Amino acid sequence: MLEYGYVGVFFVGGLLFVCFNFALAAFVTRLIKAHRPHYAKNLTYECGEAPESEAWVQYNARYYLFAMMFVLFDVEAAFLLPWAVGFKSMYLSLGWLALAEMVVFLLILGLGLIYAWRKGALEWV
Repeated sequence: MLEYGYVGVFFVGGLLFVCFNFALAAFVTRLIKAHRPHYAKNLTYECGEAPESEAWVQYNARYYLFAMMFVLFDVEAAFLLPWAVGFKSMYLSLGWLALAEMVVFLLILGLGLIYAWRKGALEWV
C-alpha cells in the first residue's frame, strides 16, 4: 500500500509543478506584454489581404461528413499498419484468426463506405 502512496505523492507534486509553471508564465506574460489595442490588430487575417466578409460563416454539413470519413479511414490505416507489421508473429500464435479479424474489420468499414456512397453523402454537388 505504501508504494501507491509514493505514486500519489509523485503525481500531486508533478501536478503542482505544472500548475505553478503555468501560473508563473501567465504572470510574467501579463507583466511584459504591451497592451495597445488597435483596429487593425483586431481584423481577421486573410493572407495579407483586407477581409471581404465576416469571419464566422456557416459551412455546408458535407464538409464535416468528408472530415469524418477522412478521420475514419485515417484511423483504419493507423490500425492496419501495426497489424501488418506484426502479422507473422500473430499468425504463428493465432493462425487464421489473425487474418479473419482484420477481414471483418475491413468489411465493417467497407459496409459503412458503401452505405455513405448509396445515400449520396459523397456527392459533391
